[in-house]
Amino acid sequence: MRPPRSRSARLLGALALAGTVTGLGTAPAQAQEYRYWSFWDGPAAGAPASGDGGWSYATEGPATSRPRDGAVAGFRFTVGADSAAVGKPRRAADFAAICGKTPAQDGTKRVGLVLDFGTKAEAAAGENPPPIRTECARLPEDGTVGDALAAVAKPLRYDASALLCAIAGYPKAGCADKASGSGSASGAPDPGASEGASASGEQAADDDSGGPSAGLISGIAVVVVLGAAAGWQARRRRG
Repeated sequence: MRPPRSRSARLLGALALAGTVTGLGTAPAQAQEYRYWSFWDGPAAGAPASGDGGWSYATEGPATSRPRDGAVAGFRFTVGADSAAVGKPRRAADFAAICGKTPAQDGTKRVGLVLDFGTKAEAAAGENPPPIRTECARLPEDGTVGDALAAVAKPLRYDASALLCAIAGYPKAGCADKASGSGSASGAPDPGASEGASASGEQAADDDSGGPSAGLISGIAVVVVLGAAAGWQARRRRG
């Protein structure tokens, strides 16, 4: 069992990791790879999915992403050192296929989710990834992607720094751990088949999910970084 890390150490790790998973820099050839849940945006609501599934690496965390009715978001458990190399969800961002049987309703919106648990090669020792699944979440008009994830993919698990560790209970252990061995993800969809994040205080008390119930991502630490910046600005204004 690895020794517990302090909160400051976890935050520093999140900040360092965010520089890779959000595409802020290019990883060197021998960069350390991590095993984590990445977060992806589908095409704009109403736009058809492209040949690569329509996915683009998300530029903000699920806690702040507020999609319109008809949007699709993707989560992929993957291994990588930077966003250019990690695997995309292996199911297309096809809203009609995911939410076609869920009728529109006044005062709500529908958000499709693709949950790709990755491959056996990407899994940690002793873990077996479940099959890819899709879900259609009905949310209030101001709902976030994190709310959608919490609505349809419990139990969620987070670490002490509010990084997303598990969706629907997978993986059973670990959180953005260093990957060992040769298994790594490919950015291309597999043949035949596509942050860390923080949550609101109210949802953080959800015991059923094992952590904050607003799901939040994934891509590893984007919201932690944004939250740290916001806190610094607030303290500066008070000063």
